[in-house]
Amino acid sequence: MTRIVSAELLLLGKRASTWILLGIWAALALTFAYVVPYVQYSNDSGRASLSDLLPESLVGTLMAGFPFFGGVLALMLGVLTIGSEYGWGTLRTLFTQGPGRLQVFGAKLIAVAAVLALFVVVVYALGAVASWSIAAAEGADVAWPSAWLLVRGLAGGWLIFAAWATLGMLLAVVTRGTALATGIGILYAFVVEGLLSALAGEISVLDRLVEFFVRANGYSLVAVLGVSPADVGDSGPGSFAGPFVAGGQATLVLLAYTAVFVVVAGWLLRRRDVT
Repeated sequence: MTRIVSAELLLLGKRASTWILLGIWAALALTFAYVVPYVQYSNDSGRASLSDLLPESLVGTLMAGFPFFGGVLALMLGVLTIGSEYGWGTLRTLFTQGPGRLQVFGAKLIAVAAVLALFVVVVYALGAVASWSIAAAEGADVAWPSAWLLVRGLAGGWLIFAAWATLGMLLAVVTRGTALATGIGILYAFVVEGLLSALAGEISVLDRLVEFFVRANGYSLVAVLGVSPADVGDSGPGSFAGPFVAGGQATLVLLAYTAVFVVVAGWLLRRRDVT
């Protein structure tokens, strides 16, 4: 199993798409968390507060982008991890000459989990540098978040990404490819969850439904970690105005989604023909 996991990690590391997605995610996270707000602060536009850009607010400032923008990129990573294997025709070779299907799938899950951890750590490291640089430029005191808050932020970011990535893997197995799976995933994130979340405030019956959406629970989780609802209420296609749920419920729902996506994807991969 160790050999298979190492091979999957090496494969993901060699793919240009992995590094492109990481680069896009890092650029988006830093731009909207620090660059744009700092420009607004410097221009005295009144839309940004210096305290939000300092190291003490690192977790809350960064986590606002995880539930949607980062989540969609994690979904794409999950799709490419399995979907591209269908396009290349390598799954048939693996399943006929190599280990069992569930072993291969498990190795891919571990590899994706490791890459998602990299996505989280890299953005946190860059965010730390950016916030420290702003503090130094403004002559502000540097105070870092507590170790416990940092651990919760890292774990929460990884869990949000895991839910989206496993959804992408499931869609790739269902559609046996990448293009349709990516399209369905993005359509679901933008249209289904986005539209119904926007209507929840006007149609009360939708409130209970929205509370179980991936994005709603992602935003609820980051709200517990210090993200202000006002910060995500007006963020373009990633806007979310509620309803929010308790942090414990959000964690359990995201864990449940991740487990269900993994089980269903593994079952389909084991039972269905590859082609």
